[in-house]
Amino acid sequence: MPSQELQTTVEAARAGAAVISTYTQRSRAQSFELKGRHDLVTEADVASENAIKSVIRRMYPDDQMLAEESHGGDGLTDARTWIIDPIDGTTNFAHGVPFYSVSIALWIKQEPAVALVLGVAQDELFTAEAGQGTRLNGHSIRVSQTTEPAEALIGTGFPYRDLSVLEDYMKVFHVLMRETHGVRRPGSAAYDMAYVAAGRYDGFYEYALAPWDVGAGALLIREAGGLVTDWDGGEQWLTGKRITAGNPSIHAYLQQTILANIRAELRKAVS
Repeated sequence: MPSQELQTTVEAARAGAAVISTYTQRSRAQSFELKGRHDLVTEADVASENAIKSVIRRMYPDDQMLAEESHGGDGLTDARTWIIDPIDGTTNFAHGVPFYSVSIALWIKQEPAVALVLGVAQDELFTAEAGQGTRLNGHSIRVSQTTEPAEALIGTGFPYRDLSVLEDYMKVFHVLMRETHGVRRPGSAAYDMAYVAAGRYDGFYEYALAPWDVGAGALLIREAGGLVTDWDGGEQWLTGKRITAGNPSIHAYLQQTILANIRAELRKAVS
């Protein structure tokens, strides 16, 4: 039986998705603003976030929230904290590319307790609770059993704000293109991590990610039997902006590849 927190998370995600759907019915010429040089933020982001937070506040008025459009900081305390990305993959959404998601996680004492990623266009609902496994539309899922890099499909992203690591990052990309079955960059880190949990991808790595990009996906992967670390193999992946994930074998391979190609000072978690 899902906990009350998970039921609330599902209700909140569905409320956000309903708002998003009203925007997809408009023309691509919908109003949007340019928050940064490459960072499109549509009206739907804010509207979806408000709908999600409204559901959570009704049930848990004293809980804290760390949300993309109104976060006020990236820090996390021991308090119950909901980490929310109302549309992960906003640029895809703004251009009519149907790979974007709603991501919600509840963290308690700085540990993930409940996680959800909803692929809105595909209506794929990934959920997990600590110690309870991971489910896709109600069915249990596990990470892949792939052990050979040559048979592995890897997910990643190409950051567009922080380019300080780009030269070394591309070295990793070139190695993976030669040694694996392929590398994919769809544009929604939360959904990418859900794909790892479902065994669609065998591994995932990226940098310059925020807590709302990875706060839910990490629990999905761990509860599905996978591993999640920062680039040095530690636990600073939530706010350290460097993450590696995958089934145990491919996670180890990605860590070795990153270790060999990215300089130590660029591997370290950053605040």
